[in-house]
Amino acid sequence: MPATSDILIVGAGVAGLFTALKLAPRPVTVVTARPLGEGGSSEWAQGGMAAALGPDDTPNLHFADTLGAGAGLVDAEAASVLVDGAAAAIEDLERYGVKFDRDERGALKLGREAAHCRNRIVHVSGDSAGAAIMAALIEAARAAPHIAIHERMVVEDLLTDDEGRVGGALVYDVAKGERILMRAGETVLATGGLGGLYAVTTNPKQAQGHGLAFAARAGAIIRDPEFVQFHPTALDVGIDPAPLATEALRGAGARLVNKDGRAFMTDYHKAGDLAPRDIVARAVEAEIAAGRGVFLDARNAVGARFPQAFPTVFAACVKAGLDPRADLMPVAPAAHYHMGGVMTDLDGRASLEGLRAVGEVASSGVHGANRLASNSLLEAVVFGGRIAESLREADISTPKRAAAPEDRLSLASKPALPQALARLRKAMSEGCALIRSRESLERVIETIIELNEIEEMTSGLKSALASAELIAQGAIAREESRGAHYRSDFPQTDDEAFHTEICTAVSEEAMEALS
Repeated sequence: MPATSDILIVGAGVAGLFTALKLAPRPVTVVTARPLGEGGSSEWAQGGMAAALGPDDTPNLHFADTLGAGAGLVDAEAASVLVDGAAAAIEDLERYGVKFDRDERGALKLGREAAHCRNRIVHVSGDSAGAAIMAALIEAARAAPHIAIHERMVVEDLLTDDEGRVGGALVYDVAKGERILMRAGETVLATGGLGGLYAVTTNPKQAQGHGLAFAARAGAIIRDPEFVQFHPTALDVGIDPAPLATEALRGAGARLVNKDGRAFMTDYHKAGDLAPRDIVARAVEAEIAAGRGVFLDARNAVGARFPQAFPTVFAACVKAGLDPRADLMPVAPAAHYHMGGVMTDLDGRASLEGLRAVGEVASSGVHGANRLASNSLLEAVVFGGRIAESLREADISTPKRAAAPEDRLSLASKPALPQALARLRKAMSEGCALIRSRESLERVIETIIELNEIEEMTSGLKSALASAELIAQGAIAREESRGAHYRSDFPQTDDEAFHTEICTAVSEEAMEALS
């Protein structure tokens, strides 16, 4: 593995690989903790990609839906870049080998999801978009001569110089069992999300927000970390992580019902089953809390077509002993997507020189307080392309004196111990999930402080605690309810929309939050 690289990309999901491919012919190094295609969130994305391609649709309508879902915190310029770039993003992916579903005339099939006013979701094999896109990008990346891919390389932190410029990453080589200072002129974080911080999640358990922690420890501005989206229809079948029942099922006509068979969503919102995700998730939570249980009924809407139309969900149901063609599917909310992240501009630049971010780890401004369904894969591709374009011909120099934080070097290069992580996940699900209060958030902060003092501290646990603390800090600071963030002690929405910006992730800040 080279000691230096002009451009280092941390993470090999859709965001990281697409950015790397679009950098051609400029050389780029990609490091990933696991073998390509194993253990990342991108492969699990079922819904697809949103793009205004129908004859009755326009980017302006997609823009309006994106702003509406974001509850006042969407950056209009970023959203405009997103929706205007959607058609080109689909074309780019097709050139890399992605085979989107098409009808008998060869036109792209367009599905519907919550809070979209038109059918505009493109799919691959029904509910396999993430896996199919990843397979195509992996094949293209492995064949690309300008991309050097290094697997089983666990990034532990960023390198910074005395002026705060980022100059690469501290990397643990799993095969050799040694740490490496991987220096780079530009470091692009594409590390994904943080659903694994919660006891019930649709994400891989290792998705613990480490990239967010790296950026915060280096001093980058973290924006709106409190906004964690909970998917309303995770299969409640006792599996960790919880299998996802894609929103496209409701787009195809499936209904949410309680144990009495009553469809209840119109009690909560005029859009019923296709209301914004935060509203549906809280409605599902309320029905469960009232003892009525919640199920997804696709027997009539999908029925016999289920194995072909939604093969991923069907396989998960069969594994759990259910037949969704004949049975109701028990569902519950689960941590799904992080709308906050490393604050970036439209070309992925963070607040620190030499650092960029793309995909779920970034806060590009397109999601606001509540992500519009199927805008996430689109964001990764559109903004990954913009980062590549801005770096392809850039004059890049590598800081010579960048170093890792000294306290990191004293920690074992290991993931969090299972017992410690289980305690953190339990605390986050109990106090910092769908419904929060100052009291519940203070309990989370207290748990984080206690875990920061344990003797079995590892590099992985340190990062997980930092990310969890950022979410809790942001949630304490936001004394209102907006989008995916609901405070039972502040149930109203503040008339003045505002962003939460946090510049550090250390336990002293947590203690100040409790004062």
